[in-house]
Amino acid sequence: MNLVLLGAPGAGKGTQAQKLTAEFGFAHISTGDLLRSAIAAGTPLGLEAKEYVTSGQLVPDELVLSLLKERLASDDVEAGFILDGYPRNTAQAVTLDSVLSEMGKSLDAALLVSVDAAVIIDRLSRRRSCKECGFTGNDTMDACPRCGGEMYRRDDDDPAAIQTRLDTYASKTAPLVEYFKGQDKLVEVDGEGDADDIYVNVKKVLGL
Repeated sequence: MNLVLLGAPGAGKGTQAQKLTAEFGFAHISTGDLLRSAIAAGTPLGLEAKEYVTSGQLVPDELVLSLLKERLASDDVEAGFILDGYPRNTAQAVTLDSVLSEMGKSLDAALLVSVDAAVIIDRLSRRRSCKECGFTGNDTMDACPRCGGEMYRRDDDDPAAIQTRLDTYASKTAPLVEYFKGQDKLVEVDGEGDADDIYVNVKKVLGL
């Protein structure tokens, strides 16, 4: 199954993707992770992307499309994939359809995880990440429970940056809902509450 995940930043899309990947073997393709890896490596693409990420803005299409194409060509994608963070607007969705068609692939569904904005701001402002291994936790953790590394708040998890990201999502990304509705591929779940309960509903709406 080939899926696109939709929802505002902090809606919990990544958590649900990880659960689907663990159970069904889908390749979880997060453009955020791809970009953070490029930033950490100090590549030209990563340095340019960092300016956008730290200010809470969307990274331009041309900076992520080449990374995405390469990832979609990997062997593990044959079992199915979950796109997390792309497409972010209808123009990218049209491009994605074209790229997948060229590769002999297509999307089966677009999963929308719906969460209230106030909940998202609270979630993200308390989120912490490990500098060593990338583990994601919260502000109660002084050290990474996985590797013992230092936990820190990413620049894009600052409350002001979060609000900018939500405003950008509302104006540019939300129209994707209508795009995938028009293709009869949109399915929706409530993203508030226990992650395991949400996952049960995810599998139900996807027919898994």
